[in-house]
Amino acid sequence: MKAAIVRQPGETPIFGEFETPAAAAGEHLIRVTAAAISQITRGRASGRHYSSSGAFPFVPGIDGVGRREDGSRVYFVLPRSPYGAMAEQTVVPTSHCLPLPDDLDDVTAAAIANPGMSSWAALRERARLRAGETVLINGATGISGRLAVQIAKHLGTAKVIATGRNAEALQQLAALGADATIPLIEDGDALENSFKPHFAEGVDIVLDYLWGRSAERLLISAAKAGAEAKPIRFVQIGSMSGGDITLPSAVLRASAIELMGSGIGSIPLERLVAMTGELLQATVPAGLRIAVDPVPLAGIAKAWSRNSSAHRTVVLP
Repeated sequence: MKAAIVRQPGETPIFGEFETPAAAAGEHLIRVTAAAISQITRGRASGRHYSSSGAFPFVPGIDGVGRREDGSRVYFVLPRSPYGAMAEQTVVPTSHCLPLPDDLDDVTAAAIANPGMSSWAALRERARLRAGETVLINGATGISGRLAVQIAKHLGTAKVIATGRNAEALQQLAALGADATIPLIEDGDALENSFKPHFAEGVDIVLDYLWGRSAERLLISAAKAGAEAKPIRFVQIGSMSGGDITLPSAVLRASAIELMGSGIGSIPLERLVAMTGELLQATVPAGLRIAVDPVPLAGIAKAWSRNSSAHRTVVLP
């Protein structure tokens, strides 16, 4: 079968022939119609992601959309290695397949599932969002962050505060539901001071896609708000600004901040799959929007290098 193939760690996938899979008991043979290039897919191909198997060659792609043997349309996640989503066919455990609503097209479903699930699961499963709360999204100008703004509003958030470095993209978030924005154009005390009035008014949940310096200053500013502020559930999702922070111990002693993560490991896999199903069912009724760049499977090498924060690249086998 035709497939994208990663032959060595860190190499760009090539378009070529790969062994056609056969479904075992408890699996479905999926004819793939769409699969998005995600950060975790790139990380696995590099061999550096914590979930990488270390076995090469393999077909990249952790999720996608396709047809089961009976022709029914499904979203699927975590195909059996070495068969990934970026091929004409793959094999997937039955429990990792979700039926798609008729009004949700294949490309949108493939594009929105992974980045949308990051905030859907964080808000529903980890932070336990209650209607009427205030959510601050740190790093809201990327694909996942833009969806997080929309999803937070859909789930009943009263106020969404969005941060980001891209001033133009930050301005666009108002149309998606952001009630206030904070540009991350300063550092140190100036950045901390820009957070201060928002924490003084009260923030219930922080979704953090950045980590790094902005997360440090967010946490310090929240702690300094002290007893005047509400307890805060701080959910760590991504680390686009760095994998480590320096956090004074007093921040946690002097505040009611709850630190938690959201992702594989902090949420059982079956719950993540269920959360993704909820998201996909809600995508059309909620009017969730995502920009997509569809490319043919044969163009995988050129598409692999695209890493836009404005749209998702979706491979079409």
